[in-house]
Amino acid sequence: MKEMKSRHPRTLSYSVFYEQAAEGGYVALVPALPGCHTQGETLEETECNVKEAIALYLNSLEAHSEAIPRRGDHFRAG
Repeated sequence: MKEMKSRHPRTLSYSVFYEQAAEGGYVALVPALPGCHTQGETLEETECNVKEAIALYLNSLEAHSEAIPRRGDHFRAG
């Protein structure tokens, strides 16, 4: 897999939720980044995939001149 170079000079931190999938493997989602989720056969693979998914998500926001969510900016139960 190709290493992604971030265009974000600062370090951002997001909570990631992991869940074991009923059919096997794991699912990861990032609540602060709506729609940012991935899966993998192992926790290690899932962690690698979610890091890539976050980088791609942030790059897309930047390319479309959209705001980059900060940690804590996520969904609210209403």
